[in-house]
Amino acid sequence: MSKYYLNYLDELESEAIYVLREVWAQFQNPVILFSGGKDSIVVTHLARKAFYPSKIPFALMHVDTGHNFPETIKFRDDLIEELGVRLLVGSVQESIDQGRVAEERGKNATRNALQITTLLDAIESHKVDCAIGGGRRDEEKARAKERFFSHRDDFGQWDPKNQRPELWNLFNGKYFQGEHFRAFPISNWTEMDIWNYIARENIAIPSLYFAHEREVVWRNGTWIPNSEFLILEPSEEVLVKKIRFRTLGDITITGGIESDADTLEKIALEVSTMRQTERGNRSDDKRSESSMEDRKRQGYF
Repeated sequence: MSKYYLNYLDELESEAIYVLREVWAQFQNPVILFSGGKDSIVVTHLARKAFYPSKIPFALMHVDTGHNFPETIKFRDDLIEELGVRLLVGSVQESIDQGRVAEERGKNATRNALQITTLLDAIESHKVDCAIGGGRRDEEKARAKERFFSHRDDFGQWDPKNQRPELWNLFNGKYFQGEHFRAFPISNWTEMDIWNYIARENIAIPSLYFAHEREVVWRNGTWIPNSEFLILEPSEEVLVKKIRFRTLGDITITGGIESDADTLEKIALEVSTMRQTERGNRSDDKRSESSMEDRKRQGYF
Protein backbone atom coordinates (compact mmCIF):
# COMPACT_ATOMS: atom_id res chain seq x y z
CA MET A 1 0.00 0.00 0.00
CA SER A 2 1.42 3.39 -0.98
CA LYS A 3 1.87 6.01 1.74
CA TYR A 4 0.52 9.54 1.52
CA TYR A 5 2.89 12.31 2.63
CA LEU A 6 2.10 15.97 3.22
CA ASN A 7 4.55 18.69 2.37
CA TYR A 8 5.50 20.58 5.57
CA LEU A 9 3.67 23.69 4.32
CA ASP A 10 0.58 21.55 3.75
CA GLU A 11 0.85 20.32 7.34
CA LEU A 12 1.10 23.86 8.71
CA GLU A 13 -1.75 25.00 6.50
CA SER A 14 -3.94 22.09 7.60
CA GLU A 15 -3.24 22.81 11.28
CA ALA A 16 -4.06 26.51 10.90
CA ILE A 17 -7.28 25.79 9.01
CA TYR A 18 -8.30 23.35 11.74
CA VAL A 19 -7.77 26.06 14.38
CA LEU A 20 -9.76 28.61 12.35
CA ARG A 21 -12.67 26.19 11.95
CA GLU A 22 -12.56 25.43 15.69
CA VAL A 23 -12.80 29.17 16.40
CA TRP A 24 -15.86 29.46 14.16
CA ALA A 25 -17.43 26.41 15.81
CA GLN A 26 -16.85 27.50 19.42
CA PHE A 27 -17.35 31.26 19.44
CA GLN A 28 -20.25 33.56 18.63
CA ASN A 29 -18.51 36.68 17.32
CA PRO A 30 -14.85 36.14 16.38
CA VAL A 31 -12.78 38.62 14.36
CA ILE A 32 -9.39 38.61 12.66
CA LEU A 33 -6.96 41.18 14.02
CA PHE A 34 -5.65 42.72 10.81
CA SER A 35 -2.61 45.00 10.79
CA GLY A 36 -1.75 44.82 7.10
CA GLY A 37 1.42 42.90 7.94
CA LYS A 38 2.44 39.62 6.33
CA ASP A 39 1.25 37.42 9.21
CA SER A 40 -2.27 38.83 9.38
CA ILE A 41 -2.42 38.66 5.58
CA VAL A 42 -1.51 34.95 5.70
CA VAL A 43 -4.14 34.32 8.41
CA THR A 44 -6.75 36.05 6.23
CA HIS A 45 -5.68 33.95 3.23
CA LEU A 46 -5.98 30.79 5.34
CA ALA A 47 -9.49 31.85 6.41
CA ARG A 48 -10.44 32.19 2.73
CA LYS A 49 -9.29 28.63 2.11
CA ALA A 50 -10.88 27.30 5.30
CA PHE A 51 -14.39 28.44 4.35
CA TYR A 52 -14.24 28.45 0.54
CA PRO A 53 -16.45 28.82 -1.47
CA SER A 54 -18.26 30.90 1.16
CA LYS A 55 -16.94 34.30 2.14
CA ILE A 56 -14.75 34.65 5.21
CA PRO A 57 -17.21 34.53 8.13
CA PHE A 58 -15.05 36.83 10.28
CA ALA A 59 -14.93 40.60 10.28
CA LEU A 60 -11.45 42.14 10.15
CA MET A 61 -10.50 44.43 13.04
CA HIS A 62 -7.73 47.00 12.66
CA VAL A 63 -6.38 49.06 15.55
CA ASP A 64 -5.40 52.29 13.81
CA THR A 65 -2.59 54.16 15.60
CA GLY A 66 -2.86 57.12 13.24
CA HIS A 67 0.87 56.67 12.61
CA ASN A 68 0.60 54.04 9.90
CA PHE A 69 2.54 53.54 6.70
CA PRO A 70 0.29 54.96 3.92
CA GLU A 71 1.06 51.85 1.87
CA THR A 72 -0.37 49.64 4.63
CA ILE A 73 -3.68 51.51 4.82
CA LYS A 74 -4.12 51.39 1.04
CA PHE A 75 -3.37 47.66 1.02
CA ARG A 76 -5.91 47.11 3.83
CA ASP A 77 -8.66 49.01 2.03
CA ASP A 78 -8.01 47.26 -1.29
CA LEU A 79 -8.12 43.84 0.38
CA ILE A 80 -11.35 44.61 2.24
CA GLU A 81 -12.98 45.63 -1.05
CA GLU A 82 -11.74 42.44 -2.73
CA LEU A 83 -12.94 40.15 0.06
CA GLY A 84 -16.26 41.90 0.65
CA VAL A 85 -15.95 41.56 4.44
CA ARG A 86 -16.65 44.01 7.28
CA LEU A 87 -13.84 46.18 8.58
CA LEU A 88 -13.94 47.25 12.24
CA VAL A 89 -11.55 50.07 13.14
CA GLY A 90 -10.44 51.07 16.61
CA SER A 91 -8.81 54.52 16.60
CA VAL A 92 -5.98 55.36 19.00
CA GLN A 93 -6.47 59.03 18.15
CA GLU A 94 -10.07 58.78 19.38
CA SER A 95 -8.83 57.16 22.59
CA ILE A 96 -6.46 60.10 23.08
CA ASP A 97 -9.18 62.66 22.31
CA GLN A 98 -11.53 61.00 24.80
CA GLY A 99 -8.87 61.04 27.52
CA ARG A 100 -8.73 57.25 27.66
CA VAL A 101 -4.95 57.31 27.12
CA ALA A 102 -2.19 59.90 27.28
CA GLU A 103 0.15 60.32 24.33
CA GLU A 104 3.85 59.84 24.98
CA ARG A 105 6.25 62.72 24.49
CA GLY A 106 9.85 62.96 23.33
CA LYS A 107 11.82 61.73 20.36
CA ASN A 108 11.24 58.05 21.20
CA ALA A 109 7.50 58.47 21.77
CA THR A 110 5.30 55.77 20.28
CA ARG A 111 1.62 54.95 20.18
CA ASN A 112 2.27 51.22 20.28
CA ALA A 113 1.37 50.67 23.94
CA LEU A 114 -1.67 52.94 23.56
CA GLN A 115 -3.19 50.31 21.27
CA ILE A 116 -3.94 48.15 24.32
CA THR A 117 -6.76 50.38 25.56
CA THR A 118 -8.11 50.94 22.04
CA LEU A 119 -8.11 47.21 21.29
CA LEU A 120 -9.85 46.27 24.55
CA ASP A 121 -12.44 49.02 24.02
CA ALA A 122 -13.10 47.78 20.47
CA ILE A 123 -13.42 44.17 21.65
CA GLU A 124 -15.93 45.23 24.31
CA SER A 125 -17.98 47.57 22.11
CA HIS A 126 -18.27 45.01 19.30
CA LYS A 127 -18.88 42.14 21.76
CA VAL A 128 -15.98 40.12 20.33
CA ASP A 129 -15.44 36.82 22.13
CA CYS A 130 -12.38 35.68 20.15
CA ALA A 131 -9.78 37.81 18.37
CA ILE A 132 -7.68 35.84 15.87
CA GLY A 133 -4.09 37.05 15.59
CA GLY A 134 -1.06 36.33 13.47
CA GLY A 135 1.35 35.87 16.38
CA ARG A 136 4.03 33.20 15.97
CA ARG A 137 6.08 31.53 18.70
CA ASP A 138 9.41 32.16 16.94
CA GLU A 139 8.94 35.94 16.98
CA GLU A 140 9.61 36.67 20.63
CA LYS A 141 10.02 34.78 23.92
CA ALA A 142 6.70 36.04 25.34
CA ARG A 143 4.85 34.82 22.26
CA ALA A 144 6.53 31.44 22.63
CA LYS A 145 4.39 30.94 25.76
CA GLU A 146 1.11 31.31 23.88
CA ARG A 147 -1.35 28.48 23.24
CA PHE A 148 -3.52 28.24 20.13
CA PHE A 149 -6.48 29.38 22.28
CA SER A 150 -5.22 32.09 24.64
CA HIS A 151 -7.60 32.93 27.49
CA ARG A 152 -8.04 36.57 28.59
CA ASP A 153 -9.78 37.57 31.83
CA ASP A 154 -12.58 40.13 32.16
CA PHE A 155 -9.96 42.91 32.19
CA GLY A 156 -8.54 41.64 28.90
CA GLN A 157 -5.34 40.54 30.64
CA TRP A 158 -3.20 37.51 29.85
CA ASP A 159 -1.79 35.24 32.53
CA PRO A 160 0.74 32.83 30.97
CA LYS A 161 0.51 30.55 34.03
CA ASN A 162 -3.27 30.22 33.79
CA GLN A 163 -3.90 28.82 30.32
CA ARG A 164 -5.89 25.74 29.28
CA PRO A 165 -4.08 22.54 28.29
CA GLU A 166 -4.35 21.61 24.61
CA LEU A 167 -3.74 17.86 24.62
CA TRP A 168 -4.46 16.05 21.33
CA ASN A 169 -5.42 19.41 19.78
CA LEU A 170 -8.58 19.62 21.87
CA PHE A 171 -9.35 23.28 22.51
CA ASN A 172 -11.39 24.58 25.45
CA GLY A 173 -13.10 27.83 24.46
CA LYS A 174 -15.34 28.11 27.52
CA TYR A 175 -15.35 31.53 29.17
CA PHE A 176 -17.31 33.55 31.72
CA GLN A 177 -19.16 36.74 30.86
CA GLY A 178 -16.72 39.57 30.15
CA GLU A 179 -13.83 37.26 29.30
CA HIS A 180 -12.62 36.49 25.80
CA PHE A 181 -9.99 34.55 23.87
CA ARG A 182 -7.23 35.26 21.43
CA ALA A 183 -6.51 32.56 18.86
CA PHE A 184 -3.20 32.09 17.04
CA PRO A 185 -3.58 29.68 14.08
CA ILE A 186 -0.02 30.13 12.80
CA SER A 187 1.72 29.74 16.17
CA ASN A 188 3.96 26.93 14.87
CA TRP A 189 5.07 28.77 11.74
CA THR A 190 8.46 30.44 11.37
CA GLU A 191 9.35 33.56 9.42
CA MET A 192 10.79 31.34 6.69
CA ASP A 193 7.58 29.29 6.57
CA ILE A 194 5.61 32.50 6.06
CA TRP A 195 7.74 33.60 3.11
CA ASN A 196 7.75 30.16 1.50
CA TYR A 197 3.96 29.99 1.86
CA ILE A 198 3.47 33.49 0.43
CA ALA A 199 5.60 32.49 -2.57
CA ARG A 200 3.78 29.18 -3.04
CA GLU A 201 0.30 30.70 -2.77
CA ASN A 202 1.24 33.86 -4.70
CA ILE A 203 -0.23 36.05 -1.92
CA ALA A 204 -0.13 39.81 -2.46
CA ILE A 205 1.75 41.78 0.22
CA PRO A 206 2.56 45.48 0.73
CA SER A 207 5.51 46.85 -1.24
CA LEU A 208 7.21 47.77 2.05
CA TYR A 209 8.48 44.20 2.39
CA PHE A 210 10.52 44.55 -0.82
CA ALA A 211 13.74 46.53 -1.03
CA HIS A 212 13.16 50.09 -2.22
CA GLU A 213 14.65 53.55 -1.77
CA ARG A 214 13.26 55.52 1.15
CA GLU A 215 14.19 58.43 3.38
CA VAL A 216 15.42 57.06 6.71
CA VAL A 217 17.15 58.14 9.91
CA TRP A 218 19.65 56.03 11.88
CA ARG A 219 18.26 55.69 15.42
CA ASN A 220 18.54 53.05 18.15
CA GLY A 221 20.60 50.80 15.92
CA THR A 222 18.16 50.69 12.99
CA TRP A 223 16.87 52.70 10.04
CA ILE A 224 13.65 54.50 11.03
CA PRO A 225 11.51 55.88 8.17
CA ASN A 226 11.34 59.64 7.95
CA SER A 227 7.77 60.86 8.37
CA GLU A 228 5.72 63.78 9.63
CA PHE A 229 5.49 62.00 13.01
CA LEU A 230 9.25 61.66 13.53
CA ILE A 231 10.90 64.26 15.79
CA LEU A 232 14.45 64.75 14.52
CA GLU A 233 17.40 65.60 16.75
CA PRO A 234 19.87 68.26 15.49
CA SER A 235 22.53 65.57 15.09
CA GLU A 236 20.31 63.26 13.03
CA GLU A 237 20.56 63.24 9.26
CA VAL A 238 17.91 62.12 6.79
CA LEU A 239 19.43 59.78 4.21
CA VAL A 240 18.06 57.89 1.22
CA LYS A 241 18.79 54.18 1.52
CA LYS A 242 17.63 51.06 -0.26
CA ILE A 243 15.88 49.19 2.53
CA ARG A 244 13.06 46.82 3.27
CA PHE A 245 11.00 46.04 6.39
CA ARG A 246 10.81 42.58 7.95
CA THR A 247 7.82 43.51 10.11
CA LEU A 248 5.31 46.36 9.95
CA GLY A 249 3.87 48.45 12.76
CA ASP A 250 3.71 52.05 13.90
CA ILE A 251 5.84 54.02 11.39
CA THR A 252 7.71 55.74 14.25
CA ILE A 253 9.12 52.49 15.67
CA THR A 254 9.44 50.14 12.69
CA GLY A 255 13.05 49.84 11.63
CA GLY A 256 14.19 48.78 8.18
CA ILE A 257 17.29 46.93 7.05
CA GLU A 258 19.55 47.74 4.12
CA SER A 259 18.78 45.18 1.47
CA ASP A 260 18.69 44.37 -2.24
CA ALA A 261 15.93 41.76 -1.80
CA ASP A 262 13.25 42.95 -4.21
CA THR A 263 11.67 39.55 -4.99
CA LEU A 264 10.19 36.80 -2.84
CA GLU A 265 13.05 34.47 -3.76
CA LYS A 266 15.65 37.01 -2.64
CA ILE A 267 13.74 37.68 0.59
CA ALA A 268 13.66 33.97 1.44
CA LEU A 269 17.40 33.68 0.76
CA GLU A 270 18.10 36.73 2.91
CA VAL A 271 15.94 35.47 5.80
CA SER A 272 17.75 32.12 5.74
CA THR A 273 21.00 33.90 6.67
CA MET A 274 19.54 36.15 9.40
CA ARG A 275 20.68 35.70 13.00
CA GLN A 276 18.35 38.30 14.50
CA THR A 277 14.59 37.89 14.88
CA GLU A 278 12.37 40.06 12.73
CA ARG A 279 11.25 42.06 15.78
CA GLY A 280 14.87 42.97 16.49
CA ASN A 281 14.33 46.22 14.59
CA ARG A 282 11.26 47.27 16.61
CA SER A 283 12.39 50.01 19.01
CA ASP A 284 9.46 49.43 21.38
CA ASP A 285 10.73 45.88 22.04
CA LYS A 286 14.12 47.27 23.09
CA ARG A 287 12.78 49.27 26.03
CA SER A 288 13.25 46.34 28.41
CA GLU A 289 13.86 42.60 28.40
CA SER A 290 10.21 41.95 29.23
CA SER A 291 8.56 44.77 27.25
CA MET A 292 6.50 42.43 25.04
CA GLU A 293 5.33 40.24 27.93
CA ASP A 294 4.44 43.30 30.01
CA ARG A 295 2.25 44.62 27.18
CA LYS A 296 0.68 41.22 26.59
CA ARG A 297 -0.24 40.89 30.25
CA GLN A 298 -2.10 44.18 29.92
CA GLY A 299 -4.06 43.06 26.85
CA TYR A 300 -1.72 43.60 23.89
CA PHE A 301 -1.98 41.40 20.76
